[in-house]
Amino acid sequence: MMDFVRANRIIARGHNIFWEDPRYTPAWVLNLTGEDLRSAVNRRISSLMTRYRSEFVHWDVSNEMLHFDFYESRLGKNASYGFYAAAREYDSLATLFLNDFNVVETCSDEKSTVDEYIARVRELERYEGGGVRMDGVGLEGHFTVPNAALMRANLDKLASLELPIWLTEIDVSSTLDRRTQAIYLEQVLREGFSHPSVKGIMLWTALHPYGCYEMCLTDHNFQNLPAGDVVDQKLREWKTGEVKATTNDHGSFSFFGFLGEYRVGILYKGRTVNSSFSLSRDPQTKHVRLQI
Repeated sequence: MMDFVRANRIIARGHNIFWEDPRYTPAWVLNLTGEDLRSAVNRRISSLMTRYRSEFVHWDVSNEMLHFDFYESRLGKNASYGFYAAAREYDSLATLFLNDFNVVETCSDEKSTVDEYIARVRELERYEGGGVRMDGVGLEGHFTVPNAALMRANLDKLASLELPIWLTEIDVSSTLDRRTQAIYLEQVLREGFSHPSVKGIMLWTALHPYGCYEMCLTDHNFQNLPAGDVVDQKLREWKTGEVKATTNDHGSFSFFGFLGEYRVGILYKGRTVNSSFSLSRDPQTKHVRLQI
């Protein structure tokens, strides 16, 4: 898989180094205790982070640690701090995330309220010995019936951490019919895309021979399902597209565009100049000067 990623220059994120849920812990690890478990943990971090150093832009270090505590209950409350500190040491360029579910999906899960999430991030930062700074907020986003106002309010509060927010595993429950899934997916994507602190959205929609986890974008013939139509429509909507215009008397032209990479061409008296520029998040107007 990584050969394919490298060959096609695909940006990848690492999910995950450890998973605190014992249901997804390797069987041979479940019976380890004390120094045997600690040794296995250290080997895991060392081998994984050394092999894939600089390969992944993100790492979910200790997945779903608000809900589960397999490693912390056996290695002590400071186990997660150790995981993050070691990950930072092995790959200083990777963005480290605390990734969990039901933070923006609902207000009924006491383990993963916004306040609990923020408190855990602050706890890691204040840990004795210097603490470790989190680099990103990872929100899984497994929705049933989304509450747009709740999602927006929770994103606003998480933004107080002043960290980039990523929606890392977006899907909508398979208990709903496909048309309803698509309607709710559109609502979630629009809320995420429109929030200034959300820097990226990933979908949890991989297709395999036995179906998909909750929601697929296509059928087995790679024909779009309703959710796939929504994604395609949003990609078209949130793209500036081709803009043709004539400059004013001062040789200037202004436009509003979505963030991203742009190619620009100028045609004047039969001569053409081509260039490119990038629009990134910035409160200031972006000025690009081309001379012909």
